[in-house]
Amino acid sequence: MAKAQDSAGELIAGRYRLLDVFLREEGRALWHGEDSAFGRPVVLARSRAAGEPDGEAAEPAADRILRTAKLLGPACNGGVAAVLDVAEEPGFVWTVTERPPGAPLTELLRDGPVDHVWAAAVGLRVLDVLTAAHSEGVVHGELGPSQVWADEHGAVTVTGFGATPAGAAHRVTTPSYASPEQARGEATTPAADLWTLGAMMYALVEGRPLVQERDSAEATFRAVDRLPVKEPRQAGPLAPAILGLLRWDPVERVPEAVVREALTRILRQNFEEVTPPEPLPDLLGPVGDHRGGGAEGEGAGPSGPGREGLPAGRPLLLGAALTVTVAAVGAFVLMGGLPGGDATSASGPAPSRAAAGTPTAAPSSAATPAGRTPTPSSKPSPSPSAGAGTALPSGFSLYRAPQGFAVALPTGWKPVETQSSDDLAYRVTFGAAGDPRTLAVTYSTQLGPDPVAVWSALEPSLRAVSTGYERVGAIQPVTYHGMKGADMEWYSVSGGVRVRTLGRGFLIGDHRGFSLRWTTPADDWDSATNRQALKAIFDSFRTGVK
Repeated sequence: MAKAQDSAGELIAGRYRLLDVFLREEGRALWHGEDSAFGRPVVLARSRAAGEPDGEAAEPAADRILRTAKLLGPACNGGVAAVLDVAEEPGFVWTVTERPPGAPLTELLRDGPVDHVWAAAVGLRVLDVLTAAHSEGVVHGELGPSQVWADEHGAVTVTGFGATPAGAAHRVTTPSYASPEQARGEATTPAADLWTLGAMMYALVEGRPLVQERDSAEATFRAVDRLPVKEPRQAGPLAPAILGLLRWDPVERVPEAVVREALTRILRQNFEEVTPPEPLPDLLGPVGDHRGGGAEGEGAGPSGPGREGLPAGRPLLLGAALTVTVAAVGAFVLMGGLPGGDATSASGPAPSRAAAGTPTAAPSSAATPAGRTPTPSSKPSPSPSAGAGTALPSGFSLYRAPQGFAVALPTGWKPVETQSSDDLAYRVTFGAAGDPRTLAVTYSTQLGPDPVAVWSALEPSLRAVSTGYERVGAIQPVTYHGMKGADMEWYSVSGGVRVRTLGRGFLIGDHRGFSLRWTTPADDWDSATNRQALKAIFDSFRTGVK
């Protein structure tokens, strides 16, 4: 491994060109870089090398990091950054990763606190990654805001696994996010990662770290170990989870399952809240000034109690991510609506009142709870004629919806529930008594341009509210009837039965789009009957039908 100078233009491992530093912290620097072999952007982290635990045979840092990345890649389902290469130099290690989407939380924290719901959503995704890693016997040990990246679509990526040997004492980076036992030089365990998760959520809602960096790492470690934890003032219902993680004794910290339940409850309550959140910043323009003062320091806080707006200067991605998570905007509606309390529906989680009633991502529109009524029997009945130039298989007929779409349905199927909102968005769920299958058709009027990104944004919420959630393969871009779309499939458990869902979302222009979400018992997925139904539905669906 070649030694590289810490200066722009130099090549690391003879291949990765340093461009510019975008973050420096105790024991660590992050660089934007370029893979000269493929011309792709990369991130290079130069970290102080960690020592091996006493009595342990030294494993080269490069071997440890690459081994950990290979182990966690499949286990964490896209939640960890892909490691491309590792280079060692005296006292330091260079780790080269693909550039994660978005920006590290460190950059977002520069502009003040965020809403507690957004913090809970990020915390839940990080917890997913930590739980998967801990189940594989891997402890992060160096977790901090610079190691967690988030983007405007709700994707969260964790970096830095493998930097610390198992059981190592003392952190080598970001001492203010060390757990008390790490600060005392004790062995690092999964409980240390949970402390850091609590410290990060604390920093997100308060706009400042739990412990400020001192003049030296040793002084910061002493502060971490000795100073009492101040109760967060802006955390709202997130405060118990944060304080449960920030218990001095690692044995007393709340377990991962309890934290997950608390964070999930916050997200569910927010999705089901009748009263909408205050208007959010415009996603298509500069973020407005929603902040008063907000000084740094242990006693400094945001502009006032209960403030839930975004601070001035907040990067666009945070405004978008907060909109997606808090307001359950049309981007989620495209892919079938936000999961709400009705998690036992055979079609997967149904949109909550807040989700269906929040018209769009536009900040000027006040959300209104959606009407949610059973579809009356006076709705048009299925027509035996295809009408769209498609011959339907036996046992199917074309249903012409009063909302202006047509789709082939199995014989005896009808709308069983219709939901709508003030911006003309709606969702119609079809089924039949005694048939475990369902089809949900959702229309939205203000959507983002990338259906794949919309699915990525929805997935953390699906995971949070679905029992036994498991995605099937990658999210796939598709062209559907000449329109841009994306498919995502997943398993979940409904009423004790494992079901499989295929969601196809697609754009029809002018920020409008549909999704078709088909759910059936997983055991029947590969049957000829299921393949026939999917083909009939997807081939027949048309919009603009009178």
